[in-house]
Amino acid sequence: MERTIALSLAALLLPLSAAAADEPAQALRALGVESSIAFPGDATIRNWQADGEDGIWIEGRRGEWFYGRFVGPCRDLDFAQAIGIDARGVSRLDKFATLIVRGERCRLNSFVTSAPPPAKKAAADPQK
Repeated sequence: MERTIALSLAALLLPLSAAAADEPAQALRALGVESSIAFPGDATIRNWQADGEDGIWIEGRRGEWFYGRFVGPCRDLDFAQAIGIDARGVSRLDKFATLIVRGERCRLNSFVTSAPPPAKKAAADPQK
C-alpha cells in the first residue's frame, strides 16, 4: 500500500518537474558561482563572446551562460574565430583550464555562472 502511494505521488510531481525544466536556465540558478562545463566541446558549448582581453562569456548547451576571467590579458580574443580548451586531461572547463587563442595560452582565473553578455553596441550612424 505504501509503495502505491509513493508511486502515485511521483506520478503527480513528474509534470511539475518537466515544466520547470522548460523554463530558461538563467531563472533557475544563482549567478557568480564558481562552475564548470563537463566534457567541453562542440556538443556542450553553443557559443562564446570575448570581453576584450579580460575575459570570455561561454554559452552552455542548455542556454546557460558562464564568464571566465583571465589571469592576464588574452590578446587577439576579439578577433579569433575559434578557441581551443586545454583542460589538463580532466574533461572539464573550469577555473583551472587554459584557453588557446591563435596559439597564445590564456589561463583562467575564475569561471562563474553569468547572465548573457551585453548586446553589442550599434555601429555609429554615418549620417551624424
